[in-house]
Amino acid sequence: MLIKRGILQSFSPATYTASVLLFEATSYALSGVPIANHIDGTSALAGALCAVLFFDEHNQQDAVIIAIFANSTSGLPTPPPGRLTFVTAYRQVSNDVISSGTTNVYTLTGGSSGIPPGALGVVFKAYFSSPTTGASLLLAPHAAADITAYAAIGNITVANSTLDGMGLLPVDANGKIDVKANGGTCTVSLYTYGYVI
Repeated sequence: MLIKRGILQSFSPATYTASVLLFEATSYALSGVPIANHIDGTSALAGALCAVLFFDEHNQQDAVIIAIFANSTSGLPTPPPGRLTFVTAYRQVSNDVISSGTTNVYTLTGGSSGIPPGALGVVFKAYFSSPTTGASLLLAPHAAADITAYAAIGNITVANSTLDGMGLLPVDANGKIDVKANGGTCTVSLYTYGYVI
């Protein structure tokens, strides 16, 4: 076995393989090299340095990329991948009135929110009030098959009181969530203060 350094040329998330230019052979790139499963697409950036493990040093195709690391200022993922990142709290929803049984759709990524496009989920705090005893909120990624399978806040035990909750909520591929008023009209506010990418 032998480990060599290289420069990642491209990454295919469909096949989880890459093209890599070895330091010793700067005019020849290996293609279709498997990448270890712990490396995600946000780390496998063109221009990043990589460590390639060759199981048989005489067979250049019998290899796997085992590590990716920054090449000075290139190949450094921004924001950092696979981590929970906290940002300044941002009010995404401000006292929206949602009728009982109605679902509103909100886009949480982009703009001044600090939540980048491509985020998989958000850290949120939401609160609501309702004139109806027993009212609750359901929160889920937009168009989820079962909105009840995700976050819920409620039930209001005293009419016109306020209830709050917080958690981690997945978003859809476009950064959208659904918020449904359940059992009564709800006045809703929602903040985000972190994300997972």
